[in-house]
Amino acid sequence: MEVLKKKFKVGIIGCGRILPMHAVPLSVSEEAEISAFCDIKKERAEAAARKYGGNAYADYREMLEDARPDAVHLCVPHYLHPVIAEYAMRHHCSVLSEKPMAIRLEDAERCVKTAEETGVLYGVIYQCRYNTASRFVKNALESGKLGKIISARSTLTWLRSDHYYDDSDWKGTWDKEGGGVVIDQAIHSIDLANWMIGSDPLYVSAGIANRGHKLISVEDSAEGLIRYRNGVDYGFYCMNNYGCDEPIEIRLLCEKGKATFSYDEATIVYDDGRTESVVQESDDLVYEGGKDYWGFQHRKQIDQFYRALSGKEPLEITGKEALKIQKIVCAIYESGKTGKKIYF
Repeated sequence: MEVLKKKFKVGIIGCGRILPMHAVPLSVSEEAEISAFCDIKKERAEAAARKYGGNAYADYREMLEDARPDAVHLCVPHYLHPVIAEYAMRHHCSVLSEKPMAIRLEDAERCVKTAEETGVLYGVIYQCRYNTASRFVKNALESGKLGKIISARSTLTWLRSDHYYDDSDWKGTWDKEGGGVVIDQAIHSIDLANWMIGSDPLYVSAGIANRGHKLISVEDSAEGLIRYRNGVDYGFYCMNNYGCDEPIEIRLLCEKGKATFSYDEATIVYDDGRTESVVQESDDLVYEGGKDYWGFQHRKQIDQFYRALSGKEPLEITGKEALKIQKIVCAIYESGKTGKKIYF
């Protein structure tokens, strides 16, 4: 007689645009199943519950008390990430939060400490590390085929119109979103470059500005240099006044060649003339409302989170790991606002 495997019960808090990237992978997960949805607009939670199953709530505290999930996914505005994460962890519930883990560094640090004190899992979504292209370049670096990185750069040119911000009650605000193009869009390319470089930053020197938006006070453009303790200089540029969402591009100059990659493809040109390339693996799931540049790799990170929760392997992108990017992002804003280099 076959024994049915018990799945982890999951609650999703926040039922906005990013919801399908979490709900769809969970609907086919071998380790977890959705038991509850929560949104302050309860009709959105009810719609999600009808589609994917589970109960609907308007208050996350009531959901945690009533549904008693093993883990919650946080798909709420940035300023609420640490508030709900800490509350859930204090109630013995593991957390997988969308990026960023917080707006303020001290809130992010407190969440990491809470996870350590309670012993629950605390993960943060940086799904682009699971892209085929990202893994391809990372493997080439770790194998020594490319040698050490000498310098790096990234560019992001996307479109976030005034209508995009006017349609939200929290986007484009310092107090609720924590910034603009850096913390919401370029944070992924900065994370990827930092992950590839694999060293601690020495300092950040950055500039931020609102060059084209009328309805917001946060930055729509940013550029800067991050100097690392291993000697690597990483330059970044990002803006969201472009006519469309172009693929991000990251370039690495290495001892034995150059690597260029985006979310969906990568090319390595070695100094001896050899060339290697790869394109993104296809996904058989349908994400209604999902966007190509999100990478569709939430599924891989979510699966990894639940393998870790079941004790099969260590959690890869922990709160402590995500804290590295939180420090860099906060330093970019401090440098941009003060005009000074920010040392770590």
